[in-house]
Amino acid sequence: MTPHEVFPVTVFSAINIDNQLIVGVDEEILELNNGCLCCRVRGDLIKSLTDLFRRQRRFNYVLIETTGLADPAPVVHTFKTSELNDRLRLDAIVTVVDARHVEKELNQGPEPAAQIAFADVVLLNKTDLVSAGDLERVQERIRKMNALAEVHRTVHCQIDPARILNIKAREFSGPFALPASLTADAPPDPQHPLAGDDQPGHDHEDESGEPHPHPHDESVSSVCLSDPRPLDLHKVESWLTEVIRQLGSNLYRSKGILQIKGQAKRVIFQGVQTMFDARPDRLWNVGEKRMSQLVFIGKDLEEGKLRAGFETCIAS
Repeated sequence: MTPHEVFPVTVFSAINIDNQLIVGVDEEILELNNGCLCCRVRGDLIKSLTDLFRRQRRFNYVLIETTGLADPAPVVHTFKTSELNDRLRLDAIVTVVDARHVEKELNQGPEPAAQIAFADVVLLNKTDLVSAGDLERVQERIRKMNALAEVHRTVHCQIDPARILNIKAREFSGPFALPASLTADAPPDPQHPLAGDDQPGHDHEDESGEPHPHPHDESVSSVCLSDPRPLDLHKVESWLTEVIRQLGSNLYRSKGILQIKGQAKRVIFQGVQTMFDARPDRLWNVGEKRMSQLVFIGKDLEEGKLRAGFETCIAS
């Protein structure tokens, strides 16, 4: 493998089929068989990548493909809490969503919801196999679960690699912004999937004309908070610490831009479960509307409680 190449890492079950289907790839492929990234194979991954560095291998990207049942959290922790943190940065988590079958999968098990919640980019695939109405409904459901992810509609997962590689979704060094849908000046629409209000469940008809359940109180959701008033630094630090402590592993993602009283710069933060980092960013631009904006993604989030806690952080 020549310098500055892509190094694929594939995590498979006991029988490796996917690797045999990869064509047109000249780079070396590392296989980690018969396990997941939460225990034994995580050690294998760290050891294998560390060995590559010892051999003075150089590459631009390490691509890790997991199974459809994998929990994304241990993958993130592997790069944040191990010796790999000094050598590799976690650029983004990309999740492929089957537009035709995802609603059924979401209703049957927790894994798809967790994978969507952790994603920085969602490829809403097989869009050619569903109606326009079904596609809009599925995308709204994804948005309600994960307000931070970029959603791209695809067929056969065809997409410009520049839209999923080197996007710096989890870095502070690049431009730090929240999605445009969360920064609009208009008040939230109570019918919008990001409004967070619990709505009663109802049935939709699929392409066959048969109704299927579509609850609006999924356990995984996004809570979006915003306020133009300055915040008290000590109060917001205490509140965020308590939120992380109480929610623990149920808090999948958190991200925000804070307007702190007496601080000329924006304060930005980003967290994955109990791992949390905050720092001053750039100066507020002239004419820029100053506003604190926070997004929490997790399981069984209590929006009312989060809003009440956020309110206590307003500076007097």
